[in-house]
Amino acid sequence: MFTGIIETLGHVAAREQENANTHFKIASTLSHELRVDQSVSHNGVCLTVVKIDDGAYWVTAIHETLQKSNLGRLKAGDKVNIERCMLNNGRFDGHIVQGHVDQTGTVKAIAEDNGSWLFDFEYDASQGNVTVEKGSIAVNGVSLTCYNSEEGRFRVAIIPYTHEHTNFHQLKVGDTVNLEFDIIGKYVKRLLKN
Repeated sequence: MFTGIIETLGHVAAREQENANTHFKIASTLSHELRVDQSVSHNGVCLTVVKIDDGAYWVTAIHETLQKSNLGRLKAGDKVNIERCMLNNGRFDGHIVQGHVDQTGTVKAIAEDNGSWLFDFEYDASQGNVTVEKGSIAVNGVSLTCYNSEEGRFRVAIIPYTHEHTNFHQLKVGDTVNLEFDIIGKYVKRLLKN
C-alpha cells in the first residue's frame, strides 16, 4: 500500500523487451536502499524490484500493465515518480493508494495560477470510474484532491513543491497520465450498483 506522497524522481536508465514483458532499469536516489522483491510505485504503478544493478534497479511490467498505464510509453531518460510502500509505523500523509492503475487519462489544460498550477484531466467515463468533488485521486501516483469534478473530467491544483519534485513539471497538454481512483469511492459505487 502507498500514500501517494512521492519520495523522489527516478529516471529510466534502460528499457528492454522480453516477449510481452518490458524490463525497466530505474536510477534514483533510493536505489541503494532497495532490495529484490520490494514493491515500489512508478508513476502510481506497483512493480516488484527484480534486480539491483550499478546503483540502479530493475522492474518488470507485464503486457496488461503496459496497456492500462503510461509505462508502455516510457523511454530512456524519462522521469518517473517513485514511492516505496508505506511503513506500518509511518504517518499516513496522502490517501490509500494501492498502486493498481484503473485507467489512463489525458492532460487537457495547464494554467499557472499565482505561483501554483491548475491541471485539467479527461478520462473515459464509460469504464465506470468516477471522481467526487473534493475527493482523492492519484495521478501518476501523486495523491491529489479533485475539484470541478464532472463525468469524465476533473481539475487538480499543484503547489510549487509538488510541481518541482514530481514529474508534473514535464507534463504537457495531450500527455497520458495514470489514474487510480479513490478506493472508498470505488467500493461505494459498487455497493450502489447492487
